[in-house]
Amino acid sequence: MRDAYILGIETSCDETAAAVVRSGEQVVSNVVASQIATHWPYGGVVPELASREHLRAIVPVVRRALEEAGQTYQSVDALAVTQGPGLAGALLVGVSYAKALAFALDKPLIAVNHLEGHIHAVLLEEKQKGNHEVRFPVLALVVSGGHTHLYLADEQERGWTYENVGQTRDDAAGEAFDKVAKLLALGYPGGPVIDKLARHGNREAVNFPPAHIKGRPRPGRGRRRVGADTPGMTFDFSYSGIKTAVLRYIETHNMHPAIEQRRRALAEMQSPKADGVLKLCDRQTLDLVASFQRAMVGDLVGKTLNAAGELDVATLFITGGVAANSELRAAFEREAAMAGLPAYFPSRPLSTDNAAMIAAAAYPKFLARDFAGLELSAEASLPLK
Repeated sequence: MRDAYILGIETSCDETAAAVVRSGEQVVSNVVASQIATHWPYGGVVPELASREHLRAIVPVVRRALEEAGQTYQSVDALAVTQGPGLAGALLVGVSYAKALAFALDKPLIAVNHLEGHIHAVLLEEKQKGNHEVRFPVLALVVSGGHTHLYLADEQERGWTYENVGQTRDDAAGEAFDKVAKLLALGYPGGPVIDKLARHGNREAVNFPPAHIKGRPRPGRGRRRVGADTPGMTFDFSYSGIKTAVLRYIETHNMHPAIEQRRRALAEMQSPKADGVLKLCDRQTLDLVASFQRAMVGDLVGKTLNAAGELDVATLFITGGVAANSELRAAFEREAAMAGLPAYFPSRPLSTDNAAMIAAAAYPKFLARDFAGLELSAEASLPLK
């Protein structure tokens, strides 16, 4: 079969992205327009502002992706777009634009789940490295600002299948990073800032006990029952508690004056970098940040490896924006090696939201001719299965 060039479009949150990927394994172009400057003053994504920014950016971003790939609207073989999950208004921009293009060009339209895109970001880069022998089943941790999910993934004749074996009960891990950064006036997005600041603090200074989650175990497909040896065991996550613990620590240790002083200083800076934020942080803040990150990383790694052992998986994928965290990567590489499991990550540019992962995830659907109709609509809570 000749090479297939798929134009991917991604607008699920606060990045407007377009990419062209060849046959699911070569990134020909990958363009991302970030909205960090728009949302920075608010310490988080404002959905209405995100939708407006997507409307402004989507046409030039798609044109640039095609230009960099040496392709045209007519020369690509199919269009792929994120259907969900994500912010409803943001998703609608991408879906509406992709449907209009597909209709005007008479090209196949492929709907892609955003979470599946993150999983295929790992596979895409492994194929680019020449690794076509990923062993199944795969346990994929998708961890970002809006998602913390564990999926048991298998490759079937007509594409991939997914079983959700764990997820957050409240805040996603990336959301917890952003909210703690906002509490401490460290800027936005919180994850990259905390990652850099944590290197300068004592990660043992504050003890944050792990969340103990009760609930019915989730069954594995034909494998050992999840939590069979420990009644009530679950691989779900919960991060609202650690966020509250950070708030209580701030209150009991009278950190508010220093935080307000830092907030005022940051407000006077244009696009402050981590080094600039570091100069505004005292030892107590750095120790708190380092201890918080240690607890988050320990929980993510521990629950994922517990699930991997119970489900007898062959490979680990760790993907999503939080997968760019340096301590998380180091911990997974160390602990997975001790467990005898290969662990794969996307590169940092493909960890965060991008359209290359959407085009890559669309390729198996393209081969199976699993195309969407023009009645396609955005689904903010679209499940992956």
